[in-house]
Amino acid sequence: MTLRPNLVMAAILALPPSLALAQAKPPVAQFWADAATHSMSIPGMGDMEEGAMGMFGGGFFGGTRMASGAPGKWLDTALYTRNKPSGTLGSHAIPPALNMGGALPLVPVQVERGRGESEGGDMEKPKGRLLFYWGCGETVRPGQPRVVDFAKAAPGEFSKFMIGRFAPDRGAKAVPGRSVWPNEQDRKRVPGNASLNGDHAVSGEGVPASLKFAIGAGHDFMPKIDMSAQGDPKGVVNVGWGDVNNARAYFLSAMGARGEQEMIIWSSSEQPDPGWGLMDYLPPAQIDRLLKEKVILPASTQRCAIPSGIFAGVEGAMVRMIAYGPELNLAHPPRPADPKAPWNPDWAVRVRVKSTGMTMLGMGDEGDGRRGGRRAAGEPPAQEKEESGALPSPGNILRGIFGR
Repeated sequence: MTLRPNLVMAAILALPPSLALAQAKPPVAQFWADAATHSMSIPGMGDMEEGAMGMFGGGFFGGTRMASGAPGKWLDTALYTRNKPSGTLGSHAIPPALNMGGALPLVPVQVERGRGESEGGDMEKPKGRLLFYWGCGETVRPGQPRVVDFAKAAPGEFSKFMIGRFAPDRGAKAVPGRSVWPNEQDRKRVPGNASLNGDHAVSGEGVPASLKFAIGAGHDFMPKIDMSAQGDPKGVVNVGWGDVNNARAYFLSAMGARGEQEMIIWSSSEQPDPGWGLMDYLPPAQIDRLLKEKVILPASTQRCAIPSGIFAGVEGAMVRMIAYGPELNLAHPPRPADPKAPWNPDWAVRVRVKSTGMTMLGMGDEGDGRRGGRRAAGEPPAQEKEESGALPSPGNILRGIFGR
């Protein structure tokens, strides 16, 4: 299959449904911007910075291309134009409030060539058990947990066990034909005081000169999630958080391990969905649908209890959450009032925002997961505990189940 039809189809699918149905051709140019805010806290360490995040492994927060789970603000952008489907050297003029200069360079994604087939060899068979719980509340509900014993599970049982809903790929993905930032030429960090508020313009060979738009406060970076996890893991753990401006819904998940033979997963969904595919941007229609299905939590929610005893005896457990933000979709020229009138926009823009947070369970004073918890007398600092292997990472937990 050739590259160009795929790119054209991807551009069509990336548009809002009403836009895709009302036109025969995709816009000449499409621009995507994904804005994420990541935060994390460990008792006694406050908000962690980028350098300390390596121990938790990249991608635990999900979503963004360059963030790799590190705390802070992250921006990913991508440009595609039908006039130069192989990619164009472009520029994204940014507002002063972003505090990153006057413009960000957009560089075409390079096609990787000459890559051979993946190395052979049999994958090590998983070992131990996987336990899955779901739902907020103080007690474990009937019929839980779902359990997979890898010593007894039939082939494919694990895949079926973990099937769940997922976020569609509709954003600033780095694929051939698109021009992206960050890139090899420019990958500077977004400052903590950055704002998307203001006028933006995108230019480059094959890009319509009219590709200019504004982003307001309703689609700016979301604030950090201020969350706490109070309670001993042997009992109920109460996860609480402050109101997150512009949040449309929330979702939480937690995981931990007992030794190297048992992994425990929990999600806040009322349905048995582990949520692996939901820690990312969601389109507005999917947010509405998942709220009706009670898979994600309404924006008015500020507390969720992890049922008693789920994480009793674990060597380490962590809880993460996401605040789903709004989505901005623009097109030029605007859609005609008459739905039957021809409409072939010159460009379309999609801006998505989210905020994610993570904290540890049962690490504070008497299980208090709030930031700034006191260390017990003689207990080593958290950094020393990590160096000695006391703090778990998602990668280490998974390796304990699936082998090294």
